[in-house]
Amino acid sequence: MITVFYDGKCSLCSKEINYYRKIAPNYVFEWKDITNSADDLKKHNISASEGLKLLHAIDENGRLHIGVDAFILIWKKLQYWKVLAYMTSLPAIRQIANIIYQVFADWRFKRLKHCQIVAKQE
Repeated sequence: MITVFYDGKCSLCSKEINYYRKIAPNYVFEWKDITNSADDLKKHNISASEGLKLLHAIDENGRLHIGVDAFILIWKKLQYWKVLAYMTSLPAIRQIANIIYQVFADWRFKRLKHCQIVAKQE
């Protein structure tokens, strides 16, 4: 199974993950809301603030995927999203997507109170 770590207190993140849950095939993903427990993150040497800032996923082989790479991993398993996974995987598009995602993730992290509380605690 693919384990996906997401920020369940972020309304945008939750909406997106809930959509993926609805369309995902059974027994492919394990969805972990890290705002309920960051213990699973710690097992993979990921800090709570890193987990809140960027989407993290662990594939079937135990390999960690972060940010855009985590989205690509998810999209490859979803019907109708495989084309987006392929397109986003192209080097130039992947590079641009990584920049855009990083800017968005930084902005989102700075404006969400629960993210700032965790960042101060670490």
